[in-house]
Amino acid sequence: MRRALLLAVALACADAQANGLVAFQPQEIRRIVSHGPWPQPVLADPSNRAAGSPAAIALGARLFFDARLSANGAVACATCHVPSRAWTDGRPRAIGLAELDRNTPSVVNAGLSRWFGWDGGADSIWSQGLRAMLDPREMGASPALVAGTIRADRNLACMHEAAFGAAARDDTQVMVDASKSIAAFVATLDSGRTPFDEFRDALARGDRAAAARYPAGAQRGAKIFAGRGNCSVCHFGPSFTNGEFHEVGVPFMLGAGKVDPGRHGGIKRLQGDPFNLLGKYSDDASGASATKTRHVEMQHANFGQFKTPSLRNVALTAPYMHDGRLATLRDVVRHYAELDMERIHVHGEQLLRPLRLSPGESEDLLAFLESLSDPRAGAEVARARSTPGCP
Repeated sequence: MRRALLLAVALACADAQANGLVAFQPQEIRRIVSHGPWPQPVLADPSNRAAGSPAAIALGARLFFDARLSANGAVACATCHVPSRAWTDGRPRAIGLAELDRNTPSVVNAGLSRWFGWDGGADSIWSQGLRAMLDPREMGASPALVAGTIRADRNLACMHEAAFGAAARDDTQVMVDASKSIAAFVATLDSGRTPFDEFRDALARGDRAAAARYPAGAQRGAKIFAGRGNCSVCHFGPSFTNGEFHEVGVPFMLGAGKVDPGRHGGIKRLQGDPFNLLGKYSDDASGASATKTRHVEMQHANFGQFKTPSLRNVALTAPYMHDGRLATLRDVVRHYAELDMERIHVHGEQLLRPLRLSPGESEDLLAFLESLSDPRAGAEVARARSTPGCP
């Protein structure tokens, strides 16, 4: 019986290779298939009553590109999240009113996230937007500045009323409205299908001929990713991220005597944030969406941990890591191939091991990662939207 089974597996592998398909083990196929289907539906956000509202999305699209919301009138959300750069900026570290400590993450597919920012210091898209608005190094705004800008512009004032009603609202509430409308817009920014998705779907339906059209190098890279590389543990599911925080051997020193605490500092910031989901500005009367915030705990192990980024569109979002220290995707592959375990200083972090890739295997893994990008993502530019009845 065992001999017959081994013979059947050998014949299946030979058949696959004859058709140009790499011989994947059943577990590898299961892991590959788990990275779909794509696209995924955006998660509902009960904390933001503007989510999904066409009027709010139109207002958010305008405000995302409006530099008047910054202290110097020159920095907008789109300054760092540039549509033609897959909604990043191509810099190692973001530059607003001053240079920041971290790389700009893409906002594409943000509607699928649980925590926001490299440190998870925000629990909603709209509170992350407020963090950027109010940070003196990013936009340096204030409630009075944001509310005054909206009230003084006839078109923005009209769009704001269409989205949130005509009732009188104080400066802070108008600022929150602005960020919630931007969040509603950002939640519409999703990435399209990729060469990998076609391959994944072919495997899922057992279509070997279609799966074999996926480049051979990318197939071999997928086998490493889903097999001995164990990459799917953190880069999990259709979005290629578990949405959690890990130490991956990247130094968190910012300079002499200064460190980036990562998740440890993010939890501290989150718990002290008046705009978190436990606060009065959340629209979720049930409080259910705040469960994650209510129960999060700061631990010593969180120090130096950063959010696992999605790998969708990864070839378009260089440079890499939380501080942008790795210039190319090839550098990222090299980092994990030659991982220095002495830099893994979080107790209990046992997931990572050096991949020890040959040059050919590195190229295969790189080919796989490059296949995760939507070919249209870098060319799509958001267009300003209008609201009926507004000038």
